[in-house]
Amino acid sequence: MGGEMIEPEQARGDDVVLSWEGRETVAVRLPHLSDSLDHILADLERRHGVPLAELDRKTKQSVVAALEARGAFSVRHGVETVAAALGVSRFTVYNYLNRENTTRSGE
Repeated sequence: MGGEMIEPEQARGDDVVLSWEGRETVAVRLPHLSDSLDHILADLERRHGVPLAELDRKTKQSVVAALEARGAFSVRHGVETVAAALGVSRFTVYNYLNRENTTRSGE
């Protein structure tokens, strides 16, 4: 996910400070959600072994479903970022999302 370990005394309000036996030992600074989306897309590309834009339509649809489950589209410009990575339009990503939601509601 791209978190960074830092000294507890350097922790900011949104960092996670971890304690061991009552003593603060380390803090973890998580990246902003938009940075996480880039990490998630890079991980998916590594898993598939090809650029996401080279995947077939059905695989792109499954990628969009996986990204939706991970909250990728709650990020500002998430749809645009995913569309660019998949080499499709925003409209296509919305169609994939609608298709996924229709499939789920029909179960």
